[in-house]
Amino acid sequence: MQASMYSFSVPVFARTLGNLSAILGKGAAYAEQKKFDPAVLLAMRLAPDMFPLTMQARIACDFAKGAVARLAGEEPPKWEDNETTIAELQARIARTTDFIQGFEASRFDGAETRTVKLTIRGEPVEYAGLAYLAHVALPNFFFHATTAYDILRHAGVELGKRDFIGKA
Repeated sequence: MQASMYSFSVPVFARTLGNLSAILGKGAAYAEQKKFDPAVLLAMRLAPDMFPLTMQARIACDFAKGAVARLAGEEPPKWEDNETTIAELQARIARTTDFIQGFEASRFDGAETRTVKLTIRGEPVEYAGLAYLAHVALPNFFFHATTAYDILRHAGVELGKRDFIGKA
């Protein structure tokens, strides 16, 4: 695979989203094994001022679909945040993966210099595509995916680095 904006976005997001779905599956299995409602896991957070697991997974999905759409020159779709179960979060992850994998690599031609316009905390900001991917989209995506992993690991779900990174 040649290095491109496509190769540094779509496959990277898709792989980690697949791993996130599997991690959530391990969380569901853990709750079943320990005989507690998996909703307990979904409401967990690492600190009182952080988002719970449910929002961490949603936001990871939103950064993936938002980045891919914007880099391809489109506005990302808006999806309701209404997932209340692990299965529903896994469905959102699958829908996100299907969405991002639906873009042809050619849609990313020139994406490194394409202007990406956002509103962050009420302020309009603009980035060149490469700076947006490298300094906004990927770090935020990995922050939320990692935090979802950390919440489940902190809850006692047996997870390791291989679960997050996946198999080579």
